Amino acid sequence: MLISICDLLGIGFVYVTMSAMNVEHRSDKRHVFYNLPNSAQEHQHQHPQGPNQSSSLAAEQDNHNEHHHHYVPKHQVDEMRSEPARPSKLVHAHSIASAQPADFALKETSPHLGGGRVVGGRVIHKDKTATSTYDLVERMYFLYVRVVKARELPIMDITGSVDPFVEVRVGNYKGITRHFEKRQHPEWNQVFAFAKERMQASVLEVVVKDKDLLKDDYVGFVRFDINDVPLRVPPDSPLAPQWYRLEDKKGEKIKGELMLAVWIGTQADEAFSDAWHSDAAMPVDCSPAISAVLRSKVYHAPRLWYVRVNVIEAQDLIPTDKTRFPDVYVKAQLGNQVMKTRPCQARTLGAVWNEDFLFVVAEPFEDHLVLTVEDRVAPGKDEIVGRTYIPLNTVEKRADDHMIHARWYNLERPVIVDVDQLKREKFSMRIHLRVCLEGGYHVLDESTHYSSDLRPSARPLWRQPIGVLELGILNAVGLHPMKTREGRGTSDTFCVGKYGQKWVRTRTMVDNLCPKYNEQYTWEVFDPATVLTVGVFDNGQLGEKGNRDVKIGKIRIRLSTLETGRIYTHSYPLLVLHPTGVKKMGELHMAVRFTCISFANMLYQYSKPLLPKMHYVRPFSVMQQDMLRHQAVNIVAARLGRAEPPLRKEIIEFMSDTDSHLWSMRKSKANFFRMMTVFSGVIAVGKWFSDICSWRNPITTVLVHVLFLMLVCLPELILPTMFLYMFLIGLWNYRFRPRYPPHMNTKISQAEAVHPDELDEEFDTFPTTRNPDMVRLRYDRLRSVAGRIQTVIGDLATQGERFQALLSWRDPRATAIFVILCFIAAIVFFITPIQIVVALAGFFTMRHPRFRHRLPSVPVNFFRRLPARTDSML
Repeated sequence: MLISICDLLGIGFVYVTMSAMNVEHRSDKRHVFYNLPNSAQEHQHQHPQGPNQSSSLAAEQDNHNEHHHHYVPKHQVDEMRSEPARPSKLVHAHSIASAQPADFALKETSPHLGGGRVVGGRVIHKDKTATSTYDLVERMYFLYVRVVKARELPIMDITGSVDPFVEVRVGNYKGITRHFEKRQHPEWNQVFAFAKERMQASVLEVVVKDKDLLKDDYVGFVRFDINDVPLRVPPDSPLAPQWYRLEDKKGEKIKGELMLAVWIGTQADEAFSDAWHSDAAMPVDCSPAISAVLRSKVYHAPRLWYVRVNVIEAQDLIPTDKTRFPDVYVKAQLGNQVMKTRPCQARTLGAVWNEDFLFVVAEPFEDHLVLTVEDRVAPGKDEIVGRTYIPLNTVEKRADDHMIHARWYNLERPVIVDVDQLKREKFSMRIHLRVCLEGGYHVLDESTHYSSDLRPSARPLWRQPIGVLELGILNAVGLHPMKTREGRGTSDTFCVGKYGQKWVRTRTMVDNLCPKYNEQYTWEVFDPATVLTVGVFDNGQLGEKGNRDVKIGKIRIRLSTLETGRIYTHSYPLLVLHPTGVKKMGELHMAVRFTCISFANMLYQYSKPLLPKMHYVRPFSVMQQDMLRHQAVNIVAARLGRAEPPLRKEIIEFMSDTDSHLWSMRKSKANFFRMMTVFSGVIAVGKWFSDICSWRNPITTVLVHVLFLMLVCLPELILPTMFLYMFLIGLWNYRFRPRYPPHMNTKISQAEAVHPDELDEEFDTFPTTRNPDMVRLRYDRLRSVAGRIQTVIGDLATQGERFQALLSWRDPRATAIFVILCFIAAIVFFITPIQIVVALAGFFTMRHPRFRHRLPSVPVNFFRRLPARTDSML
């Protein structure tokens, strides 16, 4: 009993010693940065843009806030201003070894949102009058004007007609409805929203005009005092429109009435998304066509399915040339996706292939599956033997791997010119197929590392949601100009968020480098191991037609790294890799909250497979996954590009990381150092054990000997000791747990000191467009890197072949020695208790350096003399 207590005390003492060593090692790596004084911060870190530019941007923002301070409405709005007493905390998501410049790090903020002030992820000074729907954004007030219709408008032209349209004017901002030709009773039903903080007038004018070629004629107007406009906050019902009598320029009532509804509301108003916005348009004439591409919208990506086509055989094939056996193959086409079987010579007017094809299709099914049997008459010349069309609505759906019954389909000849031949064809050509819609798979339309949805295609297989994700896009600061307008740099920015099948797009803020969006969106969460992606773009559709939307930056947030119920308010740097290096394009201020509905269901998700069952029952090859993902991205881009306003293809590709599989020397280095970081713990333990064996610290070595002897005598304590050690480390590390979402790190990405030629290679197209000399240089560099990898792989193969050679009798003397030693070892281990053998082996390994010599040991010498297959290599 006394020995057991002493053993346990010894184990506890070793635990404390090793834990202290581990904690000391970890505490050296963890750190938190705070804002330094201006002089010290500028001295410590100078980013490429220089401190003057950042200070000028800050001054510009302050001047902007001061300029609009006088136009705050009578219903006070909480401003998101940083207090001097509470500087923004800079947080770093990685250790010192991977620390990046402070300008590229996250900044934790404490803004005033709709629900109150957020400090440390919790709401304090909660505003009881705020609505719970929009509590992650700053409450903004807008003057809404709904122009419904007009009646009995006076005739202005000599032709006896009027072409009316309406102008809504507040100060320098003017919104215009579409015009109608020759109509006295037009109906518009358009909404205009004017931001209260930018208003420079106290009067609202709604003017009705007659469209003319030279100069528009004045019909009448209605005037409102903005101070008398009523306030409406949801869930109040919409304000009922009223008829207003028009006045002429003299203020006298004239014939004609205009139905209007005027109220003051917030971004929670249902008319917010479809309204024309003054802060999203220049203070000039803005046509409805341009206004359509400026609005905020929510998009739902189509539900994608895999189509599996098993081409089995074809019978009764009748070629056009009867003097030869047809060399036929099957071409399957679904939309833009085309696949072919191998050619097969039909000696009995029949052919067998038994090949599988996989396609991607979106609901609703618009395209037909077309299968064509073609005969290869000559190289480069194919003739159609028969064709069949299969509507996808008639194809069977399956959610598991049960057998689908094959069917025979008739093949139709495209053209038959010989009437006698038509009479002789008693049997129609047929093809044997097995077609089904795979609902048990999840169609991957984004990178597997950043998947936002893992549900299968079949809706009956969906589980209940485990939580709700709320995103508040607040504002952006310090954006880089992306275009030139009137001789100065500017940007027309909007944000796009993607999670699952739901895409969101904020309104476009025209001509603004520090835009305020203050828009909030919500998603259902089905799996915590998913990623929310938010991108910032410059709208290229306001200028010349055909311009592309330019990417500014992208942010990813993994939901499993968020605490439930906590509000994360951070300013995220928009880091983009350019051909000249990494560049900060600005900062995006966001608020994120993940709310759990069922904690038990969320914990249960951690025991389930990441992908649906069919991915493991009938997995796809890597090549198939890349091809299908490329097709899925094209289908989603085509569908969302048909919306109004459209999400263009370059946005879909950037958000889905379509080029993540392309070769990059920078990414290869980053992945190599990531792997070395993973194995750094094993390497550190190896070095520590080497120090123990060399008796560098005699006290520690003696304690390790005692612990080793106790574990050998009491082997039942090995597993409890290991798990208790990990438990204590986990409890200790809880104090240093991350309290912020992860963000892109330039140090880990190897983007700080990357060579310009490597960047140029990364941004090169596929296939390459560079000159042959540059391609030859890069090819030689790639050969040198691959040569080193080849050498390492060869060395690993050599060691494995030497293990196989122990019993293969390739070296008869070495195998005989090994076999005899194995027989002797079997007798010794049978007689000797295993504890004694392990103890002697451990003490021999940790023996004092006085009893060591520098030559390799006998087993190592014996192993290195074993043969390998390197002698058989050419």
